[in-house]
Amino acid sequence: MKKVVGLLLTPAMVAIAATVAEVPRLQTVPQPYQQISFQRDGIEIARYHYGPTLNRPFVFPVIGPSGRSLTRMGHPHDPESHSHHNSIWISHRDVNGENFWEDRPGGARIVHQRIVELADDAVETFHAWIGRNGRALLRERRRTSVQLLPDNEWVLILDLQLEATEKEVTLGKTPFGLLGVRMAKTIGVKDGGGTIRNSEGGVNEPGVLWKPARWVDYSGPITTAATEGILLMDHPANPNHPTVFHVRNDGWMGASLTYDAPRLLAPGKPLQLRYGLYIHAGAPSAEQLQQRWLEFSRTAPFVFQTREKSR
Repeated sequence: MKKVVGLLLTPAMVAIAATVAEVPRLQTVPQPYQQISFQRDGIEIARYHYGPTLNRPFVFPVIGPSGRSLTRMGHPHDPESHSHHNSIWISHRDVNGENFWEDRPGGARIVHQRIVELADDAVETFHAWIGRNGRALLRERRRTSVQLLPDNEWVLILDLQLEATEKEVTLGKTPFGLLGVRMAKTIGVKDGGGTIRNSEGGVNEPGVLWKPARWVDYSGPITTAATEGILLMDHPANPNHPTVFHVRNDGWMGASLTYDAPRLLAPGKPLQLRYGLYIHAGAPSAEQLQQRWLEFSRTAPFVFQTREKSR
């Protein structure tokens, strides 16, 4: 005769089982030294750095579907003079004459002030753009968020709000700023045989450099068997859309907010911007890249609350 063994559930056990929440696939996990890890199923896909000694916050690494970072720190052949190439970062070369772009002793810095909100898929932060005299020229609100896609692909979204603190601020005419991306060495056209394409049909540096476009894609080999890349997307709500892109065969890619003309920022009249970076496998067709941009273009810019402005 077979014995039937049953499990007796107590009322307390039933109550616990009924209240267990589903574990989110995507989580933001704080790390030592003021870093936040974006993790998919417990595995890091990006890390946000905002420590007090940094010249600017940045995102590194940026992990592609193969498990390797598609970005790097510094120029592959000149890392010291290009130490400001911090994977994915926000900065500008001329803010009332102050150079926030390059790393210089005693120079202007974008300094983290506080975390406004930490969610499973995003971190919202508050920064001060501080000049050489120690005074803040700009206050910045930033939301760094991640959207997961199938097959280990994903999208990084940067929402920005910039506002002058006390008096008008001029973002000078320059191709350097506001968003920079330093691709991995092997993805670069020059070093790894990668390819650059834009929404207007341009290919590689001669076809895309300082050209307005809705998007630019930089793809190339990340392993001997895998090609991956990043599609940098300009949102149609941005004031200079389609933006001019500053892209080089050496693996550099950026969106130039003030390439054509300076921009004036007045107190109480913030500038809002939204950029997307699609982290993808392979080298998608132009039609596939355009479809991804269309999906991004239909998203609404993040609405920042006003509570930080009075603090």
